[in-house]
Amino acid sequence: MTGRVKMVGHPFDVAEKHTMPMLSVIISTDGHEPPVVATLAALVPGVTAGLIRDVLLVDRAGTDTIARVADVAGCSHLVCKGARAEALTLGARQARAAWLMFLHAGTVPDLSWIDETAQFIDRVSSEATPRAAILRYSRSPYADRSWKARISDALRTLSGPLPEQGLVIAREHFDALGGYPAGHRDAERALLRKLGSARLMLRSRIMVPG
Repeated sequence: MTGRVKMVGHPFDVAEKHTMPMLSVIISTDGHEPPVVATLAALVPGVTAGLIRDVLLVDRAGTDTIARVADVAGCSHLVCKGARAEALTLGARQARAAWLMFLHAGTVPDLSWIDETAQFIDRVSSEATPRAAILRYSRSPYADRSWKARISDALRTLSGPLPEQGLVIAREHFDALGGYPAGHRDAERALLRKLGSARLMLRSRIMVPG
């Protein structure tokens, strides 16, 4: 391994004693270490705050790299060589918490996501109508700034919420909707569209690379 993993003491090996709402975070990976480490580093404060119960890395490449990252960080490691939606679905089946958060490797939520997500779960858990949430899109300052990239960004924004914005949803709600539709060419977007008005956008931002 390259030695870039900087997490000491298994930060995601979480004890069972927490009072805040508990969340399983499922991250799809493609075998590359740096994007995974960037996302995991942003999640560590969520563990110390008691929000995150477990983190599952579902690797679509099946390399030893992500297995080692998971071992160092104290995450669960799974392998799924199918589409990203299939990997996320596998992670959801293995997750332990009643609430799920789906993320792409390399995306980085800002610090405010922890309190806001906990408040969202608290509020929605007491309501009759199930709801899910996504984070507010924020482009990486290191991303391509050419006019072509800006046009692509605008077109993506107009097409609706992006899977890269993450998704926070109760497991029961996720299952009731059928999860990510099997065999669908764009299963992540399909689920976001299916949520419709039950999908809320949090104030917290998530930085998206590329």
